[in-house]
Amino acid sequence: MAGDAFDALFEAVRVSPDNVPLRRHLADSLLAANRAGEAEHEYRAALKLAPDDDGCAVGLADAFFRQGRHQEGLAVLESRPPAAASPEARLLAARLHLATGAVADARACYLEAVAASPTLADADLADRLGMRAGAAVAGGPTLERDPDLDLDDDLDIDLAVDIELVRSDVTFADVGGMEAVKDEVRIKILDPVQRPELFSAFGKKAGGGILMYGPPGCGKTHLAKATAGELGGPFIAVGLHEILDMWIGQSERKLHDVFERARRNAPSVLFFDEVDALGASRADMHASGGRHLINQFLSELDGVEGDNESVLVLAATNAPWYVDSAFRRPGRFDQILFVPPPDQAARAAILRILCTGKPVEAVDYDHLAARTDGFSGADLEAVVDRAIEAKLRATMRSGGGVSPLTAKDLAAAARSVTPSTREWFATARNWATHANAGGTYDDVLAWLERRH
Repeated sequence: MAGDAFDALFEAVRVSPDNVPLRRHLADSLLAANRAGEAEHEYRAALKLAPDDDGCAVGLADAFFRQGRHQEGLAVLESRPPAAASPEARLLAARLHLATGAVADARACYLEAVAASPTLADADLADRLGMRAGAAVAGGPTLERDPDLDLDDDLDIDLAVDIELVRSDVTFADVGGMEAVKDEVRIKILDPVQRPELFSAFGKKAGGGILMYGPPGCGKTHLAKATAGELGGPFIAVGLHEILDMWIGQSERKLHDVFERARRNAPSVLFFDEVDALGASRADMHASGGRHLINQFLSELDGVEGDNESVLVLAATNAPWYVDSAFRRPGRFDQILFVPPPDQAARAAILRILCTGKPVEAVDYDHLAARTDGFSGADLEAVVDRAIEAKLRATMRSGGGVSPLTAKDLAAAARSVTPSTREWFATARNWATHANAGGTYDDVLAWLERRH
């Protein structure tokens, strides 16, 4: 687009600043012209006016991708409901995951994108993921294992899913803040296993489920690992890509195998990330496959096909409002815990960890933490990454030796990062205000009130 055309668009937006379609058109045009920084600004402005506009959210994530800000791009996509994810969004998620080194997640997203829209097949991306275009089956493309690469493939049909059991060396002492959340996990998850005589006197069995929700990048997975560390049992982390399968009935079979493995190794912690994708509301589904998987999930939680005593089920989601209400019935995920952004003490601890092993001049992490209110752990990682990149550029321009990061470097980087949690809270506020009859989101409202 010529410069005068952009000038006309900028002027139109200035005259009509609340016109969302106009802002999105400007943002899309800027992105197409590789002016990603300016496009980011316009997408953000549009999302402030229309937080539920998924097209603007995908555009913002793409703008982050083109600027090399991969974690921020993923945070935007993960904050949207799975049902709203277009094939193009899944393809972008694949590129973002690949850029961060999460190859398995990238391959799962790529498979979903191509299955929904075969025209999105990208031979170059498939090669980088260790896959290649194969012969068409039933009118659509398939993906075959690349014999030159020793990688697992989600298209392999196995009756047992290969899930790693690990012993977590993380405990609650390693989780900064979140004391209320940790107390709930103790009484619901840990104490019945560690003090069985007390709980059995009241007829209370060990086991059960907790659904943790909150903005992306705020430590839900870390808390799950810490729970396993406190328990001393195996930690079984289950990702979306390890369950979903294109073959009929295979996803349900994999899910059953995961629960069976947890039961055989009880007491154990079974952790489902992105559970909203596995347990999305059945009312929003048009295909029967998703409903069958949800019914299987509910059956496993109820222990219909095996005893779940001492199997502690934790799940995390960025969008609890899209999880089927049946999951919140007593005996399933009957405890729903809000995991907010890290508080000041936790932010200081995160920053110290992120700077460990790097050349750093004396930094007052507590002071820096006070200036990063509302930042998620992923946002803080972006702050440190930007500070390092700026220091590297300055060092290469000057031709000098390695100079350490300073408090000034980190503060400057922090000013350039917008907390990704703001977009999540904009959506959460709507649900907490208008769809909170049972008080599920009272913690969100309380957190927002403390901020004002």
